[in-house]
Amino acid sequence: MKMLLITAAVLATAVPLVAHHGAATFDTEKELTLKGTVTEWIWANPHCFLKFDAKDDTGTVRSWVVETQNPTTMSSRGWRRVSFKAGDPVTVALQPVKNGAPVGRIVKVLLANGETLIAIGPQPDAALPQQPEK
Repeated sequence: MKMLLITAAVLATAVPLVAHHGAATFDTEKELTLKGTVTEWIWANPHCFLKFDAKDDTGTVRSWVVETQNPTTMSSRGWRRVSFKAGDPVTVALQPVKNGAPVGRIVKVLLANGETLIAIGPQPDAALPQQPEK
């Protein structure tokens, strides 16, 4: 019986460790738009990451690391393993972390070919099903 209680206690305390984080680290009231160059695209669970270099307001190049959701979710939004490659120019709209580090959560990305990839929020109207005419 004692072993059962110990096991239950360990499992109960382990649940918060595997719980997923929310948006608390991000400044969701602020959105930055940065033009930069992709250095790496990581297509992996539990999050995909885009790394890119962009100049800040002083002209200093900063290396940014921004996240999206998992590949399955991003695939349904039109993102792909090959959406980015090192050297690609991008314009990234993001919610930065509150502490000012060059880290954030992607809102959307404008590619050089004019395509926009949406990460947060509703899909663009073009992605919505057409309503039949009456």
